[in-house]
Amino acid sequence: AVAAVSCAQPGRSAAREDVDWRVTGGEPGMTRYSPLDQITSKNVKSLRVAWVYHAGDASPQNRSEIQATPIVVRGVLYSTSPSLALFALRAATGQLLWRFDPFARQSRRESHVNRGVAYWESGTDQRLFYTAGRRIWCVDAATGLPVTTFGEHGSIDLASGIDRDVSRTQLVATSPGVVYGDLLIQGSRVSEGEGAAPGDVRAFDVRTGKLRWIFHTIPRAGEPGAETWADSARATAGGANSWPGMTIDPVRGIVFVPTGSASPDFYGGERIGQNLYANSLLALDAATGRRIWHFQTVHHDVWDRDLPAAP
Repeated sequence: AVAAVSCAQPGRSAAREDVDWRVTGGEPGMTRYSPLDQITSKNVKSLRVAWVYHAGDASPQNRSEIQATPIVVRGVLYSTSPSLALFALRAATGQLLWRFDPFARQSRRESHVNRGVAYWESGTDQRLFYTAGRRIWCVDAATGLPVTTFGEHGSIDLASGIDRDVSRTQLVATSPGVVYGDLLIQGSRVSEGEGAAPGDVRAFDVRTGKLRWIFHTIPRAGEPGAETWADSARATAGGANSWPGMTIDPVRGIVFVPTGSASPDFYGGERIGQNLYANSLLALDAATGRRIWHFQTVHHDVWDRDLPAAP
């Protein structure tokens, strides 16, 4: 369930104007800070439930729960349900405006944790992006309908651009991508065992879904960092993926990308070396994917020491 609380404000002549929460971390820098001041340490004890929205699709077969941080844009709250349905609510009242089910026309439903959605707008064109199963969906924020000019009738394959067969291994995205200009920069969650998909970071055109750039977190031959891997390991190792979310510096045009360990997580005998860019904080040119710098926290990790949060 999604709930809202409110409190009385005796003595205030006018309520402060609402401030949007357009990114899961509040703003592109992921500071999780709001300047709103109606709720204070003095009146927080007076909070009462204002409304509750029941998603209604949790079940013994689907044990996922709502982990998404809702975003709010112009008084509308956007979030996802345990079954990965995307919904829009009137933030002041909890009134359901629309609900989108990505599996409505499929015989099989997929289930995984979702931690939020990404928002982009240009004029009256307002779009939401999130991943359900192996598809990145682009949904009209006003109507709740897929934007059919994006990818294949509103979605693209999360495996787009990966130059390895990943059809038989886990590939989802638990954290939302981040938006820079007209780009959706997307990470992924992959298996932690042998045969895992590589954690390539990719940027897609928000209007068309076309791949604009890709950064190989397990470098290909000739790319910087390739010397930290055995030749055979670069072709078979997976992971080094960014599952916890990323941070954008819109002024400098930098995306900061935290990565996890290389797979398999607990055995490194077939990937001798420092294994760049696993367990690293990457600073990439957000427009091109070019590496600016990196800092690796653990060399050759065999203890699953992922960087667990957007910086």
